[in-house]
Amino acid sequence: MDLFEAIEKRRSIRKFKHGPIASEDLKRILEAGRLAPSGGNRQPWYFVVVKDLERKKALSKAANNQEFIADADTVIGALGDSGATLKSSTSSTRIAYKQDPMIAIEHMILAATALGYGTCWIGAFDEEQVKKILKIPENPAVVALLPVGVPDESPPPKPRKAFKETFFEEHYGIPLES
Repeated sequence: MDLFEAIEKRRSIRKFKHGPIASEDLKRILEAGRLAPSGGNRQPWYFVVVKDLERKKALSKAANNQEFIADADTVIGALGDSGATLKSSTSSTRIAYKQDPMIAIEHMILAATALGYGTCWIGAFDEEQVKKILKIPENPAVVALLPVGVPDESPPPKPRKAFKETFFEEHYGIPLES
């Protein structure tokens, strides 16, 4: 599947079949994240790969009882290192430790989609509980959880705003012609 097809087919999957992700596929998904760009190439990220069922169940409870998380073969915890910011950082670069891991997560999501797996970006969780479950120290911060598995649903695409409502030419308010 090419990139544009993966972008078009990507859906938030909340129902997974019981079945493993091939280890070579998981490595490709993780490698896609490792290769993601980051501000100043600081790569302020770490990822915890969770396959243990009891730990996945604990993560699903910490994520507002989203039980489907535990049904995924793998859950990836994305962490951002706040100590990786530059000394001369501005307000926009001080949050890069949260933004950059999300770029890596999106690379993983598209790689998983291209390989036929489903994912669902999870941002609703109790960070302290997740840190305890994954034995994460005070820094880094938990940025997201990403369940990855064999999809057991095929939701239709959600409606999107029209091109002319989203893109502007030269300044805000003048629709870019598609």
